[in-house]
Amino acid sequence: MDNKLARLAQQQTQDRSPKHSFYPRVVNMTDIPFSEPEMTILQKGPKYNLHSKPKNWLQTLAIEAETAITRLPPSHREVYRMLTAEHINTLQENNRPPHAHNTQHESKIIQNIKTKLNDNNAMITRADKGNSLVILPTEQYENKVEQFIQSNNFLTSKSNPTESFQTQVRKVVNNNKALILPDEKWKHINLNPSVLSIKGFIKLHKPEHPIRPVVNWRGAPAYKLAQLFANKIHHKQHQRAHQKTREHPNSPAILPSLARHFQPIHQCPSERNQRHHCQQPGGKWSGPPNQT
Repeated sequence: MDNKLARLAQQQTQDRSPKHSFYPRVVNMTDIPFSEPEMTILQKGPKYNLHSKPKNWLQTLAIEAETAITRLPPSHREVYRMLTAEHINTLQENNRPPHAHNTQHESKIIQNIKTKLNDNNAMITRADKGNSLVILPTEQYENKVEQFIQSNNFLTSKSNPTESFQTQVRKVVNNNKALILPDEKWKHINLNPSVLSIKGFIKLHKPEHPIRPVVNWRGAPAYKLAQLFANKIHHKQHQRAHQKTREHPNSPAILPSLARHFQPIHQCPSERNQRHHCQQPGGKWSGPPNQT
């Protein structure tokens, strides 16, 4: 009896949680050797900030903000000056001088990493999953991007169509005075449009490590205009849903998500004091909480 209890106690104390394997923080696909301090900096990830700022960075920020505000319509300038002043005051209150020794030491380490990458024609990019950094030759990265473009039948253009698209966007904004007020046209036009840029995240979990393309659309001529229409459509849908709720507060069409959620429960047996386990769409099983 004692042996049986000991075996049961040992089984209960064993950790049966599944073991997860994670990718390392830095995946070096080159022959470049990195020292331990350099690997420590790289393992902090792409969002790590050295907290090193110029001496008069707040004054420079205020001058740049004022330069941008002067390009706005006169009716909007004072509002944005007030908002800018509040943000700069908050930055000044939270501004703490960094430790000069640590900042200089890390800056030298980062400069050494850049030198090694430049000397060996290598680069750093991100992994598709796991938030890892991938170090690989620049030529290999460019070949992966080129292979993705060719395998997906992209069409190349001999000329830059950005200027033509910008002209069409301006015509749309100027001809839709009912949707866009004349004083707010500048808000929905990208004043300095640029060609879309693409970068690739390395898929470490796939054979031959292809890329996942990430396209930056913020510089597109119609980016702000698309944001405007998306917000208007979302606002209109919200208004219609609110109006239907006021007209038919008990209508099941108002809450389709809840109706879909409770539909599997209605299909289950409903005997008294019986605990139900129903299969939901997608193969998941759920049940009500324990009755006390």
